[in-house]
Amino acid sequence: MSTIGKTLNQFIIESQRAFPDASGDLSGLLNDIGVACKQIAHLVTRSGISGLGGYAETHNVQGEPQKQLDILSHDIFVQQLGWTGHLAAMISEEIEDVISIPTRYPRGQYLLAFDPLDGSSNLDVNVSVGSIFSILRCPDSTTQPGMKAFLQPGTAQVCAGFTVYGPATVLVLTLGNGVHGFTLDRDVGEFILTHPNLRIPQQTAEFAINMSNQRHWDSPVEKYIGECLAGADGVREKNFNLRWVASMVAEVYRILMRGGVFLYPIDERIRQQGGRLRLLYEANPMSFIVEQAGGLSSTGEQRILELMPTELHQRVPVILGSSAEVARLIRYHQKPE
Repeated sequence: MSTIGKTLNQFIIESQRAFPDASGDLSGLLNDIGVACKQIAHLVTRSGISGLGGYAETHNVQGEPQKQLDILSHDIFVQQLGWTGHLAAMISEEIEDVISIPTRYPRGQYLLAFDPLDGSSNLDVNVSVGSIFSILRCPDSTTQPGMKAFLQPGTAQVCAGFTVYGPATVLVLTLGNGVHGFTLDRDVGEFILTHPNLRIPQQTAEFAINMSNQRHWDSPVEKYIGECLAGADGVREKNFNLRWVASMVAEVYRILMRGGVFLYPIDERIRQQGGRLRLLYEANPMSFIVEQAGGLSSTGEQRILELMPTELHQRVPVILGSSAEVARLIRYHQKPE
């Protein structure tokens, strides 16, 4: 038995043994993702020294300026995962179309949706960034997966996870049976299980929202935030702390560690596009993780994991975190009065 604790590889293999008929493809894919995240962690750590933290002269499919590390992180995922034979196809937040597996490589039974570097605008101020991924089964009858193959509800996810590149590099993973966190031990080059069976406290006194958008919010969100800001003198009769990092991986990791609620709600500026965050790359995997840790996730009107996607880069409102607070926000949306 290793003296450094249970590694990600050991955890994956032990999980696989619970399913005697498993092919091992998912185990191989998760190990490949771990390798990709180690490579990105190394680049993020050295971005200031290497000069890779600045903007490239390109934009992603949403028209947003790309950092150099956005592009490099996307390329690492594609190059690391495209040849191993575990995937049938991939999609990335950074590009418009499905990424096909080259014909010279074998194809697996899984589909991968990923955000290669969430929160990359924070790189120049040394705030945590991360990678998010979601794994689906490729439909049995599909030999050349296109857009339609990926348009599955979040409840169909086989696995979801994210890696946060902060003071420590931590990979958070769910296989649909709880949530576990693995910290990268750089001395041995392995992710080590450090946070087994993460659970989000039902109650919280923290909320995360971009207050600069307050004038655009709908009344249910304005009511809820107003109550939080009123603190012990208001109807909630307790003080709340406001947090906002502008990096979803950092926000969700904090909620997993100590509770809280994260909101990127619909508002007047983004109503026509459906929301701010992407359903397949951000909302679905994070909702899967939060629910598996005992929290709730909703648009305010509907459970996110039950949404049926209509396009690869669909956007949605997101409210997730401690169950009591998300349930309150859902009630406010159902009965705005």
